[in-house]
Amino acid sequence: MSKSLRRVRAALEGAGVAIQIQEPGETRTAEQAAAAAGCALDQIVKSIIFRGEASGHVRLFLTAGGNRVCPDRASALAGEALGRADAALVRAETGFAIGGVAPLGLLSPCPTWADPRLLAFDQVWAAAGTPRHIFAIDPQTLVSLSGATVAEFIQ
Repeated sequence: MSKSLRRVRAALEGAGVAIQIQEPGETRTAEQAAAAAGCALDQIVKSIIFRGEASGHVRLFLTAGGNRVCPDRASALAGEALGRADAALVRAETGFAIGGVAPLGLLSPCPTWADPRLLAFDQVWAAAGTPRHIFAIDPQTLVSLSGATVAEFIQ
């Protein structure tokens, strides 16, 4: 088991949440994950990472699979201009590779926001730390565990 997957499992178990992590195959994109999970595209939690231009640290936006983050709205929420986070920064601060960034179990806590669209479902699916592992969870529980603030940041 990879270190990334182990961190996600430990975060879930440490919170007392009994979740089964699945390995259905390639889940790098929201479309791949939805097909693998057999769910609607918007039930997929995309972990979108930006780099704070002033702070240099990552900011995490959890959005429904079919939605896109509006950079201006995201920057307003973050209180600083946001730019692209490269793979090295994402790995260094979250401990995850792009395509497998989980919404919890990050190496370093970071400011996190959640798309209200996710709350429309009884269950959503998120990356479990690798581009091949996912888990289903109640969206309210996910928001709580990730420390996310529910906010409007969609285009």
